[in-house]
Amino acid sequence: MNGVRIDHVTPARLLEHIQSFLACGRGHVVHFLAAHPTVEARRDAAYRSVLNEGDLNVPDGAPVAIAARLQGSQGERLPGTDSLHIVARWGLGNDLRHYLYGATAETLRDMRTNLERSYPGIQIAGHESPPFRAVTDEELDATTTAIRRSGAHIVWVGLGAPKQDLMGAQLRERDAAPVIMCVGAAFDFVAGVKRRAPAWMQRAGLEWLHRLVSEPRRLWRRYLVGNARFVLGVASDLLLRRGSP
Repeated sequence: MNGVRIDHVTPARLLEHIQSFLACGRGHVVHFLAAHPTVEARRDAAYRSVLNEGDLNVPDGAPVAIAARLQGSQGERLPGTDSLHIVARWGLGNDLRHYLYGATAETLRDMRTNLERSYPGIQIAGHESPPFRAVTDEELDATTTAIRRSGAHIVWVGLGAPKQDLMGAQLRERDAAPVIMCVGAAFDFVAGVKRRAPAWMQRAGLEWLHRLVSEPRRLWRRYLVGNARFVLGVASDLLLRRGSP
């Protein structure tokens, strides 16, 4: 889709993949993809390569899940926020240690508090609020060292696309942890900084509309222009598939 691989993922399959990644021990990265990053990837070959080299590409947004089904996938939408809760709950019985990377110090504090309240006994091994600018090689090395020393099994990266996907790939290359999950706005939702769409809007695939209405000045281009480009790209892909011998 827009040149990006989208995988067949359900909650059960996600946990199966995580189990296999943990058993392997080497670094693995999971990208959660809405329409916006696939549009960016269509125009940026280097970013497209990063996503296609991911160990698992999950359809985070409803448009991506619908387009994937049109192209023959049996997968379903699985948002990063829902996945964080699924893995946090599952991790209680599997002695998982989590590391939070992204957002502001205040958001991380509230996120940690809410996770510990919702999942008593959850092990938050560490957290880090990176600078808003690009990190240096020295800072990336220091982060890798901190994650390894924490004993974290899963690193949650909440920076927004494409920044989080690029960081996730770099952490995987360094084997910072067995699993790196790039979940974007999940940090703000879990921390309570932003409110998710009502359940009926989520079920109807309209969570993007709720976000647009909530932050129109910041997100209008992403959702109005970006979604139009996404639809055109998917239509182009489908036409090419039908025209192939």
